[in-house]
Amino acid sequence: MSAPISSVTSIPPIEPISIDRTSQVSGGEFQKVLQSAIQQVETSHASAESAIRGFLAGDDQELHSTILATQNAELQFDMFMQVRNKVISAYQEIMRMQV
Repeated sequence: MSAPISSVTSIPPIEPISIDRTSQVSGGEFQKVLQSAIQQVETSHASAESAIRGFLAGDDQELHSTILATQNAELQFDMFMQVRNKVISAYQEIMRMQV
């Protein structure tokens, strides 16, 4: 006889990257925002890797929470790549401008 299905635990919300849009951003501030965004993506990736390792090792890690952790990491990475593409596109557009 198989074990009963356990109840679904609550899903933690995806934490958006917070940027203060009201203040002027200098070169140092932009670097801090970029480093913070990269750190959030890396943290999410590390969390997903640990969830996968825990599930494969047979720890108390459920399949649905492992899948949610990997999807969260993938979505954060995709969002970061889209922002990066927009920044590069804006830089290229500025460089094409004639002075």
